Amino acid sequence: MPDVDQSVGTLQTALDNAARLLQSNPALAVEQATEILHAVPNHPPAMLLLGQAQLATGDVSGAVSGLQQLCAQQPRWAAAHVELAHAFGRARRSEEAIMPLRRAVQLKPDLPDAWRALGDHLTIIGDARGADDAYAQSIKTSVRDPRLMQAAIHLCENRLAPAETLLREHLMQYPTDVAAIRMLAEVAARLKRYGDAESLLERCLELAPSFSAARQNLALVLHRLYKPEAALRVVDQLLAAEPRSPNSRNLKAAILSRIGEYGDSILLYREILDEYPRQPGVWLSYGHALKTKGDEPESIQAYRRCIELRPAFGEAWWSLANLKTFRFTDGDVRTMLAQLSGGDLKPEDRFHLHFSLGKALEDAGQYQGSFEHYAEGNRLRRSGIHYDADENASHVLRSKTLFTGEFLLARKDYGCRVADPIFIVGLPRSGSTLLEQILASHSQVEGTMELPDIISIVRELGGRKRREDESRYPEILASLSEADIRALGERYLRQTRIQRKTDKPYFIDKMPNNFAHVGLIHLILPNAKIIDARRHPLGCCFSGFKQHFARGQKFTYSLEEIGRYYRDYVELMAYFDKVLPGRVCRVFYEDVVADLEREVRRVLEYCGLPFEERCLEFHRTERAVRTASSQQVRTPIYREGVDQWRKYDAWLGPLKSALGPVLDAYPAIPAF
Repeated sequence: MPDVDQSVGTLQTALDNAARLLQSNPALAVEQATEILHAVPNHPPAMLLLGQAQLATGDVSGAVSGLQQLCAQQPRWAAAHVELAHAFGRARRSEEAIMPLRRAVQLKPDLPDAWRALGDHLTIIGDARGADDAYAQSIKTSVRDPRLMQAAIHLCENRLAPAETLLREHLMQYPTDVAAIRMLAEVAARLKRYGDAESLLERCLELAPSFSAARQNLALVLHRLYKPEAALRVVDQLLAAEPRSPNSRNLKAAILSRIGEYGDSILLYREILDEYPRQPGVWLSYGHALKTKGDEPESIQAYRRCIELRPAFGEAWWSLANLKTFRFTDGDVRTMLAQLSGGDLKPEDRFHLHFSLGKALEDAGQYQGSFEHYAEGNRLRRSGIHYDADENASHVLRSKTLFTGEFLLARKDYGCRVADPIFIVGLPRSGSTLLEQILASHSQVEGTMELPDIISIVRELGGRKRREDESRYPEILASLSEADIRALGERYLRQTRIQRKTDKPYFIDKMPNNFAHVGLIHLILPNAKIIDARRHPLGCCFSGFKQHFARGQKFTYSLEEIGRYYRDYVELMAYFDKVLPGRVCRVFYEDVVADLEREVRRVLEYCGLPFEERCLEFHRTERAVRTASSQQVRTPIYREGVDQWRKYDAWLGPLKSALGPVLDAYPAIPAF
């Protein structure tokens, strides 16, 4: 509180009366505060109260002006800076809210709500590290129990192991301490144990339903767990209480994109950009939504805007490169090279720029330089991820051991008998998006996207808490009853319902990695169709090597590892051909390019669907496409991709060695 003479009793009475009116009649509170200021000009508490009342009555510009004046007069009053930040947010000048919030928490660090608001604003502008620090400080400053202070300090300094130990010890004695439960959930989320975080936060809200900070954490955890319906419900609760929250609106836009509601997502991103017009991260998300919806010119403008705001923003450059029909200018190449030459680049910006330059030089016919950039981008990306090729090979062996003919025959009547799903599996860049677009052009089939639900079920069955733990999957399937297996199929259909926007009887799940779970799919959904999209191993693998994936495809960043992965894939699919003959329909990309109608008729016959001419004119079908091939499938058959790898043949020795007999035998399958 500023140093102000409060000796006149009638002044304090007037202030108290105005404060009461603020809750019941803010217009009268404005009048009361104005009268006080006529009597005592520049009285700080009256100025603060006037600003609050003006915001309550909708006079946002008056509030901003008065609160700016107050902060200038009382630069060390934290409450004034917090209220100014609130006013900036209401005035759609949210970027300007960051400075007064920083000033407020500098002056008075024990302001958890101010720290949380700062975290929200920093999230929007893409300062993830700053946001994490602010949220951690919000947790720390909300802790009043001295027994939790040390755990809070560990959390702020990202020392997760000792923080977890202290919190678990505390909760053994005080199991209903919601502050400790929320802190333990934060530890779990940072360790990517999102299932644990979800359970803890739900317990937190069960004990304290009005704990909004825990609800905000839960919304984000549910989004990361690919539970969009639940995440949407929680974020709508947050927005009902705080409609202008930038973080909640941004999260809702992301959730809407995930469930295919691109129109609403785009509108929400536009609203956010009205308030945060200089935030490249939001422009990037907006561009992604536009691209997926099929508005390529607008998406290019959004990505260009990212680069104007931050020329070193590697992901924006790659987003342009990832529009496969886009071509960089010579000026673009010079700008990217100049950014790479700078020493102060984030690792993710650096590898994105290398991938982008690889594409730019490929389009220019400079294949050696192109390969060098692709190779360096992959090297940098690989150094930052954990991937174990031996673990993948072990999964193939364990699957072959479990899914014997006898095992499958004994369970032939298990599972949910609904025939709605059509799974397209294989490797990324195998022509799967083309097949999806062809099938989605049929009057009875709806295209959705790469759905994470099978992989989510696998993770739950596996039960791994830490990376070093061994998964219980697939062996755990042997212990499940008929009812358990059927329930998994019903769960899959229930979870994917949100992705279906029409009443068409069939829908496509195009998650390529589901090839590893053909046995599970067959058990839980015995009437679902499974299509294996396959492409020449050098064409498929090198196309994956050129591609930077946002998430999930960790095997693509080494020629040797992607070759091993392709070989494992062929081996596993060959095994299922043996134990489940005819269960999977295999489609070769080269055959589709050579004779589209023949292959379309064959696939439709496998799916039990009548032939429709519109499937041959797939490029005319308007639908959202999320993959890297989204522009290619909006044009007639893309023949150029068949032999593109030959331009890089001189550098593919490690890939050829890793593929071994799989390459020599293609399209036949070697003996394993």
